[in-house]
Amino acid sequence: MAEAARRAEAPAGGDLALDEVASGYGAVSIVKGVSLRVRPGEIVALLGKNGMGKTTLLKTILGMVALRGGAISIDGASTAGLAPAKLVALGVGYAPQEQPLFQDLTVRDNLRLALSSDRLLPEALERAFGHFPFLKDRLSQRAGTLSGGEQKMLILTRALMLKPRLLLIDEISEGLQPSVVDRIANALAEERAASGASMLIVEQNLDFALRVSDRWAVLKLGEIDDEGVAEAEARDRVLRHLSV
Repeated sequence: MAEAARRAEAPAGGDLALDEVASGYGAVSIVKGVSLRVRPGEIVALLGKNGMGKTTLLKTILGMVALRGGAISIDGASTAGLAPAKLVALGVGYAPQEQPLFQDLTVRDNLRLALSSDRLLPEALERAFGHFPFLKDRLSQRAGTLSGGEQKMLILTRALMLKPRLLLIDEISEGLQPSVVDRIANALAEERAASGASMLIVEQNLDFALRVSDRWAVLKLGEIDDEGVAEAEARDRVLRHLSV
């Protein structure tokens, strides 16, 4: 009851704080002392070339990769030792880079898997149709028969089904045509306007990242190399980091 009351009083968006976070795989250190903040209702883009530790950092936040140093907190409370399922229950959503869909299940069944009860499905589907109307006519279609762009939109929709307070998104625009990227950008803007959700977005599409975010940070070899406010003038500054 106390936890429910605390969440009811909290701002709509989650407050994520990373303090000298370190993690890796086996004997290899990947994330090396990252400090970063995503304030309630804020969208932060995490930029960088392949192999710099961006996805590993997201998985560390989610508890999928063990924390080796530093601290992670949401709304001021440590997440140390919490399993991914517990974080989801606390309002953390995740749209991963790899295609985590059940290809032989229908669109409807893939979306149902995000919910704890079928009683929540009608309202959640209406919210989904608001972001991506095409889903309404595809509910009975197998997910594996959707186009690549449609599958990305389905992945994002599934992450949004439970109205997350903090949404972690990994390379959602990768390989998509501009019209689909625009639809995803609009969906993120609509979601923040409607729910106040905070978002940490890993991206390599710089134009998309600067369009949807408030701030950006560049991750290089597991460390924050630079950060700033998302504005038109930031593009050249970020490109200097991504081109060397």
